[in-house]
Amino acid sequence: MTGISPATPPDTLNILIERELAHPPEKLWRALTQPHLMAEWLMKTDFTPNVGHRFGFSAEWGSVECEVLEVEPRRVLSYTWGDHDLKSVVTWTLTPTPAGTHLRLEQTGFRDDQPRYFHGARMGWPRFLGALEDLLARTD
Repeated sequence: MTGISPATPPDTLNILIERELAHPPEKLWRALTQPHLMAEWLMKTDFTPNVGHRFGFSAEWGSVECEVLEVEPRRVLSYTWGDHDLKSVVTWTLTPTPAGTHLRLEQTGFRDDQPRYFHGARMGWPRFLGALEDLLARTD
């Protein structure tokens, strides 16, 4: 399934992280879309990969509300990520490579007056991706 991603306002801050992973897109896709695996590296969730599905992530520090925007199995996953103030979009892009998968994570939509959100995400995503890599290394 495919959905429509909203345009990113020009006056926003964005986060972009790219990594080369020695795992096939299918394995990475499972970790990005299966709630029991997502809970191991990201947060507890009631996610399903269906455009329009509203879900949440929760952790000891709080929660975020999300809605699935785009699903292209083993290639693209995009969803909103926010709360009462933050309205951002997280997009995962998986590109097969001879050695595995090129992973591209982008979170867009941080306003200039949201430094706490922006810096939290800038610090948080590398930790989450490290936990994702650990999960991928120990699972089939």
